[in-house]
Amino acid sequence: MKLLLTKDIPHLGIVGDVVNVSAGYGRNYLLPKGLGTAATDANMRALAEDRKQAEERRRVAREAMMAAVDRLREVEITIAAAANEDGALYGSVGPREIASALRDEGHEVDAAHVHLDVPIRRLDKVMATVKLADEISAEVTVWVVRSQASIDEDEGGENREQTQDEESD
Repeated sequence: MKLLLTKDIPHLGIVGDVVNVSAGYGRNYLLPKGLGTAATDANMRALAEDRKQAEERRRVAREAMMAAVDRLREVEITIAAAANEDGALYGSVGPREIASALRDEGHEVDAAHVHLDVPIRRLDKVMATVKLADEISAEVTVWVVRSQASIDEDEGGENREQTQDEESD
């Protein structure tokens, strides 16, 4: 089924694009929500101005994403996490924590933009990809270090053992 898009739809097209979709998707989703219409010459002419505006919005958004990626290059962030003495984290560090740390540094990054192969489960230096669009991405260095609470807890445990040994003497 060929439809003319009346709104931008991610991974499908922008206003004014003629797309070929399955009949069910067109009939049950695009047409009832007003996202598409019949691909006639009259409808194409009517949406020509909307398409120009949509292309301009995409161009401006792309420039903003490129500027954001340029600012993200060479960025290093440090995340403190609770870990045992062997360096294994009690939890994990994932995209949400990395995005939060980047926001604290002044970068507008959503957790959905951060991509990791696997969650970080050890104290380590890891490269995370911040992907703002299909071909717009940057590598960010993430240092996962032991939190002060973990350090205090480890030292407190040693002090308690020493105190108990001293009391038994």
